Amino acid sequence: MREGEAPDVYDLCLRVLFEDDPNVSAEVQRARSLARIDHPRLTDPGGTWIAEHEGVVAGVAMGIVRERLWGFSLFAVDEHLQGRGVGRELLERSLEHGEVSGCDGWIILSSEKPAAMRRYGNAGFDLRPTIAAMGVPDLRRAPDGLDAVQDAGAAAIPVAHALGRQVRGAGYGKDLEVFLATGSRLLVLEDRAVACAREGNVQLLLARDEEAASLVLWAALTTAPPGSTALVLFIDAAQQWAIRVALDARLALTPDGPLCVKGKLGPLAPFLPSGAWL
Repeated sequence: MREGEAPDVYDLCLRVLFEDDPNVSAEVQRARSLARIDHPRLTDPGGTWIAEHEGVVAGVAMGIVRERLWGFSLFAVDEHLQGRGVGRELLERSLEHGEVSGCDGWIILSSEKPAAMRRYGNAGFDLRPTIAAMGVPDLRRAPDGLDAVQDAGAAAIPVAHALGRQVRGAGYGKDLEVFLATGSRLLVLEDRAVACAREGNVQLLLARDEEAASLVLWAALTTAPPGSTALVLFIDAAQQWAIRVALDARLALTPDGPLCVKGKLGPLAPFLPSGAWL
């Protein structure tokens, strides 16, 4: 991927991957997406690849390396090219970036598409089923103690970095700065838990214990504007604490794509992964 191609990648993802965000305008969603797309190109030029068809961007794969961990930040292929080996070739290029970087931990957040799950399974990943929680949270049911959670902004990045190393096996570098620059908030409870959230969309959560994780998740749900939808994705079986919060907040639970892992990782709990930064 080259400089200046982020708008074309965004157009592709809008066709086949991204969904409209009901909480913001199309212009805001585009600006946020462009920043999210261009960041891996800058940090991992060896892992960001596109496929072109008749001069149009028709596929993208973005593999990022953080310390010893490789993550799949973005993957999309135009529908008319699916099933023709384009996705497999893009995935292999991005995986190679992790191999030459000496990674021994690997993580992918899959879509619900059968072809994607089959591709990751064939690449040696274990697939862990997950669910999503969505709806207007009933904040009247929030527990006591939320006043201990602080909206710390960039001051919480070192906490997130340390917790990332403990929970998933690698820190987050400058990734969270992209979220902060595009309107996200970093909520922190001492050195026990941190969550990144934007308008009720929980983008990342890491914690040392489930009590702290639950409080910070409740705090993240309060970032949803009154009457708007909150969203928590990729809740796997190890995050029963998150399921209890979702049920208490009266959010609806639905199947989500699997969490795909292989190699040496942290305990991945308490943990809600980032769709962009894993």
